[in-house]
Amino acid sequence: MTPPQPVQPVAPQPEEPKRMSVAQIALIVVVLGFVVWYLVTALTPEAEPYGQISSGTLGARYAGDCLLVRDETPYDAEGLTSIEYIAEEGAAVFRGTTICNVYSSGFSTREMTTLQDYRDQIKEYQLKLLRSEVATDARMEKLESEVMTRAREVRAIVGGARGNMNNQESLLETAIQARQSYLKQKYSEDQRMTRLYDDEQSQMQRISSWTKQYAALTEGIVSFYSDGYEYGLTVNNYDQFTPAQVRSMLNGNKPEQSALQKGKTTIYRMIRDDYWYVLMMVRDSNWNPVEGAEYELKLESFQDTTVKARVVSFTRSGGEMVVRLAVQAKVNPILYIRTCTGELGDNVSTLKVPARAIYYQDNMAGVVVVDGQYQTFIPVNILDRREGEVYISAIQQGVLAEGQTVRLF
Repeated sequence: MTPPQPVQPVAPQPEEPKRMSVAQIALIVVVLGFVVWYLVTALTPEAEPYGQISSGTLGARYAGDCLLVRDETPYDAEGLTSIEYIAEEGAAVFRGTTICNVYSSGFSTREMTTLQDYRDQIKEYQLKLLRSEVATDARMEKLESEVMTRAREVRAIVGGARGNMNNQESLLETAIQARQSYLKQKYSEDQRMTRLYDDEQSQMQRISSWTKQYAALTEGIVSFYSDGYEYGLTVNNYDQFTPAQVRSMLNGNKPEQSALQKGKTTIYRMIRDDYWYVLMMVRDSNWNPVEGAEYELKLESFQDTTVKARVVSFTRSGGEMVVRLAVQAKVNPILYIRTCTGELGDNVSTLKVPARAIYYQDNMAGVVVVDGQYQTFIPVNILDRREGEVYISAIQQGVLAEGQTVRLF
């Protein structure tokens, strides 16, 4: 018999790896997609839903140096010693309004000292007579009480109380004059008092012989400050200066004065309101202004002023260009300015919004203005697009303004 053969162990067959089903793969893709979407949504800042309408400017801008020309008339005198100002600086005056008193060279401060001495004597003698009174003078007490009341009111305003100082001083002056008038009448029979009043009147007449009173000849704004340009630079000749002459005046050289004005002292100037002119040395000499066209002019000084300016004419010479501009606006902002820098634009200010604010409805561009719970579609004209912003103007004027809230899409 054949001995039994040893049994060889049979190696186990390797297991085949399990494959994922299509459903499992699809589920993993969905999960990964959800995770990516969640991370992107959570980490990306939410876009702003609203924006605002702001102001903007379109068109080219031209910078330069400006020489301002006001419609002003200087008044001067020679041989004067002092000036007493009556009108207020920068006040609007009318024909006949007293401006100032001018004292000629024959006048001396000794004359005013003498006048004050007479008035002090009158005051002292009045007090002496009042102290000698035995009977009570009810009218005098009433006038004295009125003066003291007005004086206390003035003192209170000086101390910080609310009130109009000019009005209060006028009331005090009226009360003092009423008291003096009564005292003069009360002691009209007193010879010494009469003599003192005569001395005062004679001295006042003596002073008036050296005094000339100036009154406004026309309506306008009065100013006691002068820079000397008023004589040679006027609204009648501003358009006759060349670029070189304008540049010279901008550098501080005053225009030539006539022989009659030399040696005189300017007392005040009278300025007509509502229009003035600008001589502008534009740095871009290649620009061709349009005569008669209206531009936006911004004057840069202590207080920037923006006005509408119309081109009257322009001249090129020596590589420079002067543009002559007419302005219809109040003169107060430039009452004390002769030279400054300026910027001239051939487009007026407009409005601008973020690009996402533009919404189309029925093929018409517009913005949606948000006012509380209300949203209103406003059709607009698109003027320009720059750096993510759109310059617009409303088709219906007046419905859009700077600061309004608009919806972003």
